[in-house]
Amino acid sequence: MILGILINVLGLYCVKVYIREVSIKPMNLAIIDMGTNTFHLLLVKAENETFEIFHKEKIAVKIGANGINQGIINDAAIERCISALKSFKKQIDTANIHEIHAIATSAVRNAKNQQFLIQRIKEEVGIEPRVISGMEEAAYIHYGVCKALNIGAEVCLIMDIGGGSIEFIITKGTQPLWMKSFEIGGQRMMEKFHRNDPITSTEISAIENYLEINLHPLFEACELYGPKTLIGSSGTFDTLSEIHQKKMNKYGQAHATELPITQNSMIQIFHELIVKNKVERLLIAGMIELRVDMIVVASILIQFILKKTGLETTRISSYALKEGVLLQTITPLKIQTTPISKILKYD
Repeated sequence: MILGILINVLGLYCVKVYIREVSIKPMNLAIIDMGTNTFHLLLVKAENETFEIFHKEKIAVKIGANGINQGIINDAAIERCISALKSFKKQIDTANIHEIHAIATSAVRNAKNQQFLIQRIKEEVGIEPRVISGMEEAAYIHYGVCKALNIGAEVCLIMDIGGGSIEFIITKGTQPLWMKSFEIGGQRMMEKFHRNDPITSTEISAIENYLEINLHPLFEACELYGPKTLIGSSGTFDTLSEIHQKKMNKYGQAHATELPITQNSMIQIFHELIVKNKVERLLIAGMIELRVDMIVVASILIQFILKKTGLETTRISSYALKEGVLLQTITPLKIQTTPISKILKYD
């Protein structure tokens, strides 16, 4: 029976994480991450808590475009969503898949027409997505990152920039100390502030003022726990690493779970991104069209976090939400209970 990962606030404020009990026999799994900008598909052979990804793809669905700040998924975005999921389903149907785990995040969980979209997906695609909370999203990301990187006993700040939300987790080794999801993702900020291309200094100041106000709980938590290393996960950080590798002409290993980056190189890339327009950004080696729009506000966000917190080093995990979902799915059942007074100290 699949329990997935459930985070419930119960009684004396406890977070309980339930993880499925897995059969020892081999099984094929499909993991679908329905992100605000990008949908991801993983097809996986799993056995005894190990796995092999035999197919992966992503589609720029942009489900939150022109509607996310109004709490709606517009008609065109719904059609793109259905089309992408039908494409994924064709891959799934040819791969002898035993279980499908489809996860919907910020754009869907905040949409007034969420139920309409979910019903259409069930009827037209034959998949029933699970809409997860921001806390569930943060917990999955934490699990994925901790499996990807050897953090040791260091206190780190994990940051995952989505189109709809941003998840921050302060962790000491694999033990989460604090986590929170903020509904101020890249697509939301881009539609609010990024009206000129290249972005103007006035728009940058407006973004920084917005972050100063909205990320106050994060800055308080960083003062309390004192993380020294930033760990980035998901699309923007992947692209920053690609650009860094092209500039240095030095490449990481294929299928590595940690991607190459240096903090100095990342800051230099930020300075380049904010003075270029879209056409010029696309000419940067390592840039992909999927990221070319949102990477500007995402870079301003990362640079602001570095300045505010004094984080000294940066690492990048190639695992994030979808890998966290996968890894939790193939892990034997256990219950981990952490006082929510610690996890949500500043919520």
